[in-house]
Amino acid sequence: MNRRNFLGILPAIPSINHLEFAKPPGPMVISTWDFGKVANNQSWKVLSAGGSSLDAVEKGINIIEEDENNQTVGIGGLPDREGHVTLDACIMDHESNCGSVMGLENIVNVISVARKVMEKTPHVILVGDGALQFAVDQGFKKVNLLTPKSEKAWREWLKTSKYEPKMNIENQLYKKDPMPGGPDNHDTIGLIAMDAKGNISGGCSTSGMAYKMRGRVGDSPVIGAGLFVDNEVGAATSTGVGEEVIRCVGSHLVVELMRQGYTPEDACKEAVMRIVKKSPAKSKNIQVGFLALNRKGEYGAYALQKGFSYAVKTSNADIVIPGKYYYQ
Repeated sequence: MNRRNFLGILPAIPSINHLEFAKPPGPMVISTWDFGKVANNQSWKVLSAGGSSLDAVEKGINIIEEDENNQTVGIGGLPDREGHVTLDACIMDHESNCGSVMGLENIVNVISVARKVMEKTPHVILVGDGALQFAVDQGFKKVNLLTPKSEKAWREWLKTSKYEPKMNIENQLYKKDPMPGGPDNHDTIGLIAMDAKGNISGGCSTSGMAYKMRGRVGDSPVIGAGLFVDNEVGAATSTGVGEEVIRCVGSHLVVELMRQGYTPEDACKEAVMRIVKKSPAKSKNIQVGFLALNRKGEYGAYALQKGFSYAVKTSNADIVIPGKYYYQ
Protein backbone atom coordinates (compact mmCIF):
# COMPACT_ATOMS: atom_id res chain seq x y z
CA MET A 1 0.00 0.00 0.00
CA ASN A 2 1.47 3.29 -1.03
CA ARG A 3 1.07 6.58 0.81
CA ARG A 4 -1.66 7.81 -1.52
CA ASN A 5 -3.78 4.67 -1.02
CA PHE A 6 -3.25 4.75 2.76
CA LEU A 7 -4.50 8.31 3.04
CA GLY A 8 -7.41 7.45 0.82
CA ILE A 9 -8.90 5.03 3.35
CA LEU A 10 -9.01 7.59 6.16
CA PRO A 11 -12.44 9.10 6.85
CA ALA A 12 -12.96 12.65 5.69
CA ILE A 13 -12.53 15.19 8.47
CA PRO A 14 -14.90 18.14 8.07
CA SER A 15 -13.60 21.66 8.21
CA ILE A 16 -14.44 23.50 11.42
CA ASN A 17 -16.50 25.88 9.28
CA HIS A 18 -18.79 23.03 8.29
CA LEU A 19 -19.35 21.53 11.71
CA GLU A 20 -22.92 21.78 12.93
CA PHE A 21 -23.27 23.35 16.36
CA ALA A 22 -26.25 22.88 18.59
CA LYS A 23 -28.90 25.55 18.30
CA PRO A 24 -28.58 28.16 21.08
CA PRO A 25 -31.06 27.48 23.89
CA GLY A 26 -32.53 30.95 23.49
CA PRO A 27 -32.13 34.16 25.45
CA MET A 28 -31.89 33.89 29.22
CA VAL A 29 -30.51 35.77 32.19
CA ILE A 30 -29.52 34.72 35.71
CA SER A 31 -28.37 36.87 38.64
CA THR A 32 -27.50 36.75 42.31
CA TRP A 33 -30.02 37.26 45.13
CA ASP A 34 -33.71 37.92 45.13
CA PHE A 35 -33.30 41.50 43.90
CA GLY A 36 -31.77 39.95 40.81
CA LYS A 37 -35.32 39.42 39.60
CA VAL A 38 -35.64 43.17 39.07
CA ALA A 39 -32.34 43.23 37.19
CA ASN A 40 -33.37 40.23 35.08
CA ASN A 41 -36.60 41.87 34.00
CA GLN A 42 -34.65 44.92 32.85
CA SER A 43 -32.18 42.72 30.98
CA TRP A 44 -35.05 40.84 29.39
CA LYS A 45 -36.28 44.01 27.70
CA VAL A 46 -33.02 44.00 25.76
CA LEU A 47 -32.86 40.27 25.09
CA SER A 48 -36.49 39.90 24.01
CA ALA A 49 -35.98 42.66 21.46
CA GLY A 50 -33.03 40.79 19.94
CA GLY A 51 -30.39 42.82 21.75
CA SER A 52 -26.94 41.64 22.75
CA SER A 53 -26.06 39.92 26.00
CA LEU A 54 -23.59 42.72 26.75
CA ASP A 55 -26.29 45.40 26.56
CA ALA A 56 -28.58 43.22 28.65
CA VAL A 57 -25.96 42.87 31.38
CA GLU A 58 -25.31 46.59 31.55
CA LYS A 59 -28.98 47.63 31.63
CA GLY A 60 -29.91 44.98 34.18
CA ILE A 61 -27.19 45.99 36.61
CA ASN A 62 -27.85 49.71 36.07
CA ILE A 63 -31.29 49.47 37.64
CA ILE A 64 -29.86 47.94 40.83
CA GLU A 65 -27.10 50.55 41.00
CA GLU A 66 -29.76 53.27 40.86
CA ASP A 67 -31.82 51.86 43.75
CA GLU A 68 -31.07 53.95 46.85
CA ASN A 69 -32.71 51.36 49.10
CA ASN A 70 -30.13 48.75 48.17
CA GLN A 71 -27.24 49.42 50.54
CA THR A 72 -24.76 47.08 48.90
CA VAL A 73 -24.72 48.28 45.28
CA GLY A 74 -24.48 51.73 43.71
CA ILE A 75 -25.94 54.85 45.27
CA GLY A 76 -26.84 54.33 48.91
CA GLY A 77 -24.13 51.72 49.40
CA LEU A 78 -22.73 51.47 52.91
CA PRO A 79 -19.44 53.39 53.20
CA ASP A 80 -15.99 52.41 54.32
CA ARG A 81 -14.75 53.20 57.84
CA GLU A 82 -13.93 56.76 56.81
CA GLY A 83 -17.43 57.41 55.46
CA HIS A 84 -16.57 57.15 51.76
CA VAL A 85 -18.82 55.12 49.44
CA THR A 86 -16.49 53.40 46.96
CA LEU A 87 -17.85 51.22 44.19
CA ASP A 88 -16.33 48.34 42.22
CA ALA A 89 -17.53 46.72 39.00
CA CYS A 90 -16.43 44.61 36.07
CA ILE A 91 -17.94 43.43 32.80
CA MET A 92 -16.91 40.78 30.26
CA ASP A 93 -18.30 39.89 26.85
CA HIS A 94 -18.40 36.76 24.70
CA GLU A 95 -15.11 37.63 22.97
CA SER A 96 -13.21 37.86 26.29
CA ASN A 97 -13.11 41.64 26.17
CA CYS A 98 -13.32 42.98 29.71
CA GLY A 99 -13.22 46.15 31.77
CA SER A 100 -13.09 46.94 35.47
CA VAL A 101 -13.17 49.87 37.88
CA MET A 102 -12.13 49.73 41.53
CA GLY A 103 -12.60 52.19 44.38
CA LEU A 104 -14.65 54.57 42.23
CA GLU A 105 -16.44 57.37 44.10
CA ASN A 106 -19.25 59.75 43.10
CA ILE A 107 -20.45 57.78 40.05
CA VAL A 108 -23.68 55.74 40.21
CA ASN A 109 -23.51 53.46 37.16
CA VAL A 110 -20.05 51.99 37.59
CA ILE A 111 -20.84 48.95 35.45
CA SER A 112 -21.23 51.39 32.55
CA VAL A 113 -17.88 52.97 33.37
CA ALA A 114 -16.33 49.49 33.37
CA ARG A 115 -17.76 48.94 29.90
CA LYS A 116 -16.23 52.22 28.74
CA VAL A 117 -12.86 51.07 30.10
CA MET A 118 -13.29 47.91 28.03
CA GLU A 119 -14.31 49.70 24.84
CA LYS A 120 -12.47 53.03 24.97
CA THR A 121 -9.09 52.28 26.54
CA PRO A 122 -6.21 49.84 25.99
CA HIS A 123 -6.53 48.79 29.64
CA VAL A 124 -8.65 46.39 31.66
CA ILE A 125 -8.64 48.11 35.07
CA LEU A 126 -8.84 51.74 36.21
CA VAL A 127 -8.86 52.63 39.91
CA GLY A 128 -9.64 55.49 42.29
CA ASP A 129 -9.06 59.04 41.10
CA GLY A 130 -7.96 57.90 37.67
CA ALA A 131 -11.19 55.96 37.20
CA LEU A 132 -13.18 59.01 38.33
CA GLN A 133 -11.35 61.31 35.93
CA PHE A 134 -12.00 58.87 33.08
CA ALA A 135 -15.70 58.58 34.00
CA VAL A 136 -16.16 62.35 34.03
CA ASP A 137 -14.33 62.65 30.70
CA GLN A 138 -16.77 60.09 29.30
CA GLY A 139 -19.74 62.20 30.37
CA PHE A 140 -20.76 60.55 33.65
CA LYS A 141 -22.15 62.96 36.26
CA LYS A 142 -20.70 63.17 39.75
CA VAL A 143 -23.21 62.34 42.50
CA ASN A 144 -22.99 62.09 46.28
CA LEU A 145 -23.42 58.36 46.86
CA LEU A 146 -23.81 58.57 50.66
CA THR A 147 -27.54 58.74 51.28
CA PRO A 148 -29.03 59.83 54.63
CA LYS A 149 -30.05 56.23 55.34
CA SER A 150 -26.53 54.86 54.84
CA GLU A 151 -24.90 57.77 56.66
CA LYS A 152 -27.14 57.13 59.67
CA ALA A 153 -26.17 53.44 59.69
CA TRP A 154 -22.47 54.34 59.43
CA ARG A 155 -22.64 56.80 62.32
CA GLU A 156 -24.39 54.20 64.44
CA TRP A 157 -21.61 51.72 63.67
CA LEU A 158 -18.97 54.30 64.63
CA LYS A 159 -20.21 54.34 68.23
CA THR A 160 -18.72 50.91 68.95
CA SER A 161 -16.38 50.31 66.01
CA LYS A 162 -12.84 49.10 66.45
CA TYR A 163 -10.35 49.74 63.70
CA GLU A 164 -9.32 46.18 63.06
CA PRO A 165 -9.80 43.98 59.99
CA LYS A 166 -12.80 41.69 60.21
CA MET A 167 -14.29 40.08 57.14
CA ASN A 168 -17.66 39.91 58.82
CA ILE A 169 -17.54 43.37 60.37
CA GLU A 170 -21.04 44.10 59.08
CA ASN A 171 -22.42 41.44 61.41
CA GLN A 172 -22.65 44.16 64.05
CA LEU A 173 -25.27 45.92 61.97
CA TYR A 174 -27.36 43.05 60.64
CA LYS A 175 -28.87 41.35 63.69
CA LYS A 176 -31.56 39.30 61.95
CA ASP A 177 -29.14 37.32 59.83
CA PRO A 178 -25.52 37.38 61.01
CA MET A 179 -24.08 36.04 57.79
CA PRO A 180 -22.51 38.56 55.41
CA GLY A 181 -24.46 38.19 52.19
CA GLY A 182 -27.65 37.22 54.05
CA PRO A 183 -31.09 38.71 53.41
CA ASP A 184 -30.11 42.16 54.74
CA ASN A 185 -26.70 42.34 53.12
CA HIS A 186 -26.59 40.94 49.63
CA ASP A 187 -23.37 42.77 48.83
CA THR A 188 -23.14 42.10 45.06
CA ILE A 189 -25.23 42.00 41.92
CA GLY A 190 -23.67 39.42 39.63
CA LEU A 191 -25.54 38.91 36.35
CA ILE A 192 -24.98 36.57 33.39
CA ALA A 193 -26.94 36.82 30.14
CA MET A 194 -27.17 34.73 27.00
CA ASP A 195 -28.68 36.31 23.89
CA ALA A 196 -30.56 34.72 20.98
CA LYS A 197 -27.27 34.08 19.16
CA GLY A 198 -25.97 32.07 22.09
CA ASN A 199 -23.40 34.68 23.08
CA ILE A 200 -22.76 35.06 26.80
CA SER A 201 -21.73 38.16 28.76
CA GLY A 202 -21.53 38.91 32.47
CA GLY A 203 -21.11 41.71 34.95
CA CYS A 204 -20.62 42.42 38.66
CA SER A 205 -21.25 45.59 40.69
CA THR A 206 -20.93 46.30 44.41
CA SER A 207 -20.19 48.87 47.09
CA GLY A 208 -18.09 46.22 48.81
CA MET A 209 -17.98 45.08 52.38
CA ALA A 210 -19.66 47.49 54.78
CA TYR A 211 -17.21 49.59 56.84
CA LYS A 212 -14.21 48.10 55.09
CA MET A 213 -10.78 49.65 55.46
CA ARG A 214 -10.31 52.51 53.03
CA GLY A 215 -8.90 51.15 49.79
CA ARG A 216 -10.15 47.60 50.28
CA VAL A 217 -11.26 45.83 47.11
CA GLY A 218 -12.97 42.45 47.06
CA ASP A 219 -13.52 39.93 44.30
CA SER A 220 -16.36 41.64 42.41
CA PRO A 221 -14.23 43.73 40.00
CA VAL A 222 -11.52 41.09 39.63
CA ILE A 223 -11.79 39.22 36.33
CA GLY A 224 -11.50 35.50 37.14
CA ALA A 225 -12.56 35.92 40.76
CA GLY A 226 -15.90 37.74 40.86
CA LEU A 227 -16.68 37.05 37.20
CA PHE A 228 -15.45 35.01 34.26
CA VAL A 229 -16.88 34.34 30.80
CA ASP A 230 -15.73 31.82 28.21
CA ASN A 231 -18.21 31.68 25.36
CA GLU A 232 -17.17 28.12 24.47
CA VAL A 233 -18.06 26.89 27.95
CA GLY A 234 -20.20 29.33 29.94
CA ALA A 235 -19.84 31.91 32.68
CA ALA A 236 -19.77 32.23 36.45
CA THR A 237 -20.06 34.95 39.07
CA SER A 238 -19.78 35.10 42.84
CA THR A 239 -21.05 36.88 45.93
CA GLY A 240 -20.08 37.06 49.57
CA VAL A 241 -16.71 37.58 51.26
CA GLY A 242 -14.48 38.38 48.33
CA GLU A 243 -11.17 37.65 49.98
CA GLU A 244 -11.95 33.93 49.97
CA VAL A 245 -13.14 34.03 46.35
CA ILE A 246 -9.93 35.72 45.25
CA ARG A 247 -7.82 33.08 46.98
CA CYS A 248 -9.25 30.35 44.76
CA VAL A 249 -9.91 32.52 41.66
CA GLY A 250 -13.44 31.23 42.09
CA SER A 251 -15.36 32.16 38.97
CA HIS A 252 -12.57 31.05 36.65
CA LEU A 253 -12.40 27.80 38.60
CA VAL A 254 -16.12 27.22 38.09
CA VAL A 255 -15.86 27.79 34.33
CA GLU A 256 -12.86 25.47 34.03
CA LEU A 257 -14.72 22.77 35.93
CA MET A 258 -17.65 23.13 33.52
CA ARG A 259 -15.14 22.75 30.68
CA GLN A 260 -14.19 19.40 32.22
CA GLY A 261 -17.81 18.28 32.18
CA TYR A 262 -19.16 19.40 35.55
CA THR A 263 -22.72 20.69 35.62
CA PRO A 264 -23.05 24.34 36.70
CA GLU A 265 -24.28 23.35 40.17
CA ASP A 266 -21.56 20.74 40.67
CA ALA A 267 -18.89 23.19 39.50
CA CYS A 268 -20.15 25.79 41.97
CA LYS A 269 -20.17 23.19 44.73
CA GLU A 270 -16.59 22.15 44.01
CA ALA A 271 -15.47 25.79 44.20
CA VAL A 272 -17.21 26.13 47.57
CA MET A 273 -15.50 22.95 48.77
CA ARG A 274 -12.11 24.41 47.83
CA ILE A 275 -12.84 27.29 50.21
CA VAL A 276 -13.93 24.91 52.95
CA LYS A 277 -10.76 22.84 52.50
CA LYS A 278 -8.43 25.85 52.54
CA SER A 279 -10.15 27.69 55.42
CA PRO A 280 -12.25 25.19 57.41
CA ALA A 281 -12.63 27.33 60.53
CA LYS A 282 -13.13 30.66 58.78
CA SER A 283 -15.61 29.27 56.25
CA LYS A 284 -18.09 28.41 59.01
CA ASN A 285 -18.66 32.09 59.78
CA ILE A 286 -18.83 33.71 56.36
CA GLN A 287 -20.95 33.49 53.24
CA VAL A 288 -19.75 32.82 49.71
CA GLY A 289 -21.95 31.77 46.82
CA PHE A 290 -21.28 30.94 43.17
CA LEU A 291 -23.69 31.09 40.24
CA ALA A 292 -23.04 29.63 36.78
CA LEU A 293 -24.53 29.17 33.31
CA ASN A 294 -23.22 26.86 30.60
CA ARG A 295 -23.53 26.86 26.81
CA LYS A 296 -26.46 24.46 26.94
CA GLY A 297 -28.50 26.93 28.95
CA GLU A 298 -28.11 24.89 32.14
CA TYR A 299 -27.63 26.91 35.32
CA GLY A 300 -26.92 26.25 38.97
CA ALA A 301 -25.54 27.67 42.20
CA TYR A 302 -24.02 26.63 45.49
CA ALA A 303 -23.08 28.49 48.68
CA LEU A 304 -21.37 28.01 52.02
CA GLN A 305 -24.44 28.94 54.06
CA LYS A 306 -28.20 28.91 53.86
CA GLY A 307 -29.72 32.14 52.57
CA PHE A 308 -28.17 32.60 49.14
CA SER A 309 -30.71 32.86 46.35
CA TYR A 310 -30.57 33.52 42.62
CA ALA A 311 -33.01 34.74 39.99
CA VAL A 312 -33.68 33.19 36.58
CA LYS A 313 -35.50 34.71 33.60
CA THR A 314 -36.27 32.85 30.36
CA SER A 315 -39.14 32.89 27.90
CA ASN A 316 -40.89 30.37 30.17
CA ALA A 317 -39.75 31.34 33.67
CA ASP A 318 -39.31 34.32 35.96
CA ILE A 319 -38.32 32.84 39.30
CA VAL A 320 -36.11 33.13 42.39
CA ILE A 321 -34.45 29.89 43.52
CA PRO A 322 -32.95 29.13 46.95
CA GLY A 323 -29.35 28.09 46.45
CA LYS A 324 -28.11 24.80 47.83
CA TYR A 325 -25.46 25.12 50.56
CA TYR A 326 -22.76 23.24 52.45
CA TYR A 327 -23.18 24.02 56.14
CA GLN A 328 -26.41 22.42 57.33
